[in-house]
Amino acid sequence: MVEYITIGQIVSTHGIKGEVKVYPLTDDISRFDLVKQVYIEEGNKLKTFDVIDVKYHKNMVIIKFKDIDDINSAETLRNKYIKIHRRDSIKLPEDAYLICDLIGLKVMTESGEILGKVTDIFKTGSNDVFVVKSDSKEILIPGLKSIFKKIDIENEVIIVELPEGLV
Repeated sequence: MVEYITIGQIVSTHGIKGEVKVYPLTDDISRFDLVKQVYIEEGNKLKTFDVIDVKYHKNMVIIKFKDIDDINSAETLRNKYIKIHRRDSIKLPEDAYLICDLIGLKVMTESGEILGKVTDIFKTGSNDVFVVKSDSKEILIPGLKSIFKKIDIENEVIIVELPEGLV
């Protein structure tokens, strides 16, 4: 499992006092209110940043970090991803998973046919859609409980029962 979870991407600066504008990569933007410390990858290392303030503007998050006090310092963070340690993530309800834990899982039918691996998951208005790729094809599978019979993170497998005509 991934130790550090990406929760947003810094897309620009905000104002001249060192704030940054973040595109959230979470389904509940208010989760940023709980974040006190984040990690930003610089080179091949994660650097720790303390969060001083969080605001919201038009589906974006405005964050002020400790010791980032001007626009020039904030500019150095542009396009970088904000991560949190897994232990600091919110507790998910039963039958809910982090996308990063599902990417790469093998998908197979109840009869044992291997369909491929999860390469992406995207949101639609009604449900998530899983992109499953094999060497020969790509399948889009709606993330419905009626289709997903078992998700086994430990054994890295998802068991599905596909509706007729999907494949």
